[in-house]
Amino acid sequence: MTEAAPRRRARGSGGGAARRAERTSVKIETAKYIERNIPNFEILNEEALEIIEYNADTILEEVGVNFVDNPAALQRWREAGADVQGERVRIPRGLARKLCSTAPAEFTQHARNPEKSVVIGGKNLVLAPVYGPPFVRTRSGGRRYATMDDFNKFVKLAYMSKWLHHSGGTVCEPTDIPVNKRHLDMLMAHMTLSDKPFMGSVTEPSRAQDSVDMAGILFGKEFVQNNTVMTSLTNINSPMTFDDVMMGSLEVYAQNMQACIISPFIVGGAMAPVSVAGTLTQVLAEVLAGIAYNQLCRAGAPAIFGAFVSSIDMNSGAPTFGTPEASLVTYGAGQLARRLGVPFRSAGSFCGSKLPDAQAAYETANSLNMGLMSGVNFMLHSCGWLEGGLVADFEKFVMDADQLGTLHGLAKGISVDENGQAMDAIREVGPGGHYLGCAHTQANFKSAFWKSEVLDYKPFEQWEEEGARDTYALAESRVEKLLATYEQPALDPSIKMALDEYVAEKKASMPDAFM
Repeated sequence: MTEAAPRRRARGSGGGAARRAERTSVKIETAKYIERNIPNFEILNEEALEIIEYNADTILEEVGVNFVDNPAALQRWREAGADVQGERVRIPRGLARKLCSTAPAEFTQHARNPEKSVVIGGKNLVLAPVYGPPFVRTRSGGRRYATMDDFNKFVKLAYMSKWLHHSGGTVCEPTDIPVNKRHLDMLMAHMTLSDKPFMGSVTEPSRAQDSVDMAGILFGKEFVQNNTVMTSLTNINSPMTFDDVMMGSLEVYAQNMQACIISPFIVGGAMAPVSVAGTLTQVLAEVLAGIAYNQLCRAGAPAIFGAFVSSIDMNSGAPTFGTPEASLVTYGAGQLARRLGVPFRSAGSFCGSKLPDAQAAYETANSLNMGLMSGVNFMLHSCGWLEGGLVADFEKFVMDADQLGTLHGLAKGISVDENGQAMDAIREVGPGGHYLGCAHTQANFKSAFWKSEVLDYKPFEQWEEEGARDTYALAESRVEKLLATYEQPALDPSIKMALDEYVAEKKASMPDAFM
């Protein structure tokens, strides 16, 4: 007696049609920021940490740091007890760490959609896109200067990307807009095209104030004065120089209770020693001075320990990424940040490649996994970075954003609750069976495994019939699909009108400047 063939369900009816509709419907889903359930990788022992901390204090006390063209900063340091000679500030041992103690260990950055607010610090990891490239690249159009249209597209892609928690800041530099006005357009894009958290402008103190003013329109002035709604990136001119532009912007954000990432910009061998311990010592000294000054501007203002570190190719002088030395510095900096008691920013989709090729993939994977394991709390540049940060690449943006899902999966760790133990499934299947149809698989199959939205897992024959597309081509299709299905999040028309009026008035108040 032969087994009867199963009855075929009529096409378009029942569960099959529902599943097809679910697969093809437009869904804008944002995963919650990562809450690690895995340990951080700690590479330095107690003795090494104490040596680096002692040496960092020695640098601050004996060598000092420069605060350039900023008399107000020098006066704050004098009043705090530092030795100020010209623009050189020497900080007595222990003073910087004492000042840093008022910075919060974690804080909430509010989004205009409260469901997308993020908590920065603790065991959390918040992912934000690439920041700062003057060029963009597409598979079909090649490399060129970025425009405002490119910027808007990146903001839309970030909004549509499930695993990104943050809209970022200068996702690319729109060179078709005057330098003194482009920050207004970039802020408008983040505020209106997305409802995720975003970053403010730091290219001039008045632009930081514009950011605070526009945030006041979006969130309400009183809310902004008492809550953090923006992060901002304050780069230190390593070695040990704090310029008036970055510090002026930091002063605005700190005084208005907005978060500052205090981040040395280190290329090992050029702006810091070639040794890992020497670089860590300089990074810690610079961060201590920066966060201490942040707290002199307003005690309790949120500050983030930043560490942007690459090594250098000694033949060409070009920065290199995904290297073991950069990883070692980042692991160590994470430990130092946790001992200081402040959130940690580092890592990203770093690579030196000119294309989203194998070099880019290797270096990016090394950098992203390093960020997860080192305890990073805020990861800028988590997707889209190419050519050492000179290029924001559309296809790499969606490749990287897709891979961020693996960080979410790894961070969950291993569940050993009743469902995780799966003893009922093992009993049900028994020796020689399979798990495809058992109750446990049916109950968990939708969420058990991370699923890529870009990579191809089809059989060879099907892949070949569909055009034998490589990942670059698949990512190009993904970009087109996301932009074609983008839907702008709703915003109160009165708020949009007030933002438009603010931007128009500010632009009309000054002539265009492209320098």
